[in-house]
Amino acid sequence: MRVLSNVVVLSSLLAAAVAVAGGTDSKKTPAPMPAAGAAAGSAAAPAPAPAPAPTGDAGSAAAPTDPSSVKPEDMPTAVRMRRLEQKTQALKERAWQLKARVQMLKEQMLGGGVGAQALVSHANDMGSSFRLVKLIYTLDGTQVFARTDDTAETLHKTKAFDVFTGPISPGNHNLAMVATYRGHGYGVFEYLSKFTFTARNTAAFTTTEGKISKVECKGYEKGGAATPMEKRAAIDCKVTEVAPEKPADAPKPTTPGSTPLPTPAAAPATEPGK
Repeated sequence: MRVLSNVVVLSSLLAAAVAVAGGTDSKKTPAPMPAAGAAAGSAAAPAPAPAPAPTGDAGSAAAPTDPSSVKPEDMPTAVRMRRLEQKTQALKERAWQLKARVQMLKEQMLGGGVGAQALVSHANDMGSSFRLVKLIYTLDGTQVFARTDDTAETLHKTKAFDVFTGPISPGNHNLAMVATYRGHGYGVFEYLSKFTFTARNTAAFTTTEGKISKVECKGYEKGGAATPMEKRAAIDCKVTEVAPEKPADAPKPTTPGSTPLPTPAAAPATEPGK
């Protein structure tokens, strides 16, 4: 009986101590009460430490990587090949421009007749059923001429185009052309306006030092009434080489309506004193 009284007294004292501790600090969570069989002098287990708050480094690590900072060897093979192809094409265009510029400066500094020249032209000889909407010329892999007319109202009215005129390096050259036409018709043939037709061709020519290479191309309608419309559009080129024209000699001054005046003879020398 005395033991039970002691247990009751100890439990009352412990509950009073917990109530006093909770009143002094309301924000702290009260510790759980020990079990009945636990020793009175045992200490309560410490609460686990809170987890550290995430810093800003995690957000920066999730940011996308800048492509310019990626090393070429770490890129996929397809991306590297595409970049190399773009750089090569840009270098080729730059080299062609510099080569043409050097030839032009050479022509200006040393006078006519030095170096080679090229004259490229295009004639539009297509029939009324075709209207030119796009024309592109490429010389040695570099685009030198491009015209576009999406409405098909103005470009087909031009009968001739000066594609390229100027100095060019002596040697072999390749010219590629692409002409796009839109069908045109009236009445029952009005459906042709819904179709487009493309003509392609290439021409190789050689330029010689001191010569002019003339490349005359024309778009024409080949075949006849039995030829399908998609096979009629064509381009043909003719290459000729001519010598540059020399300037004519200036005529000697003459009196209008008469023959050239004779050169006066020199007066005979006289001795001094006579």
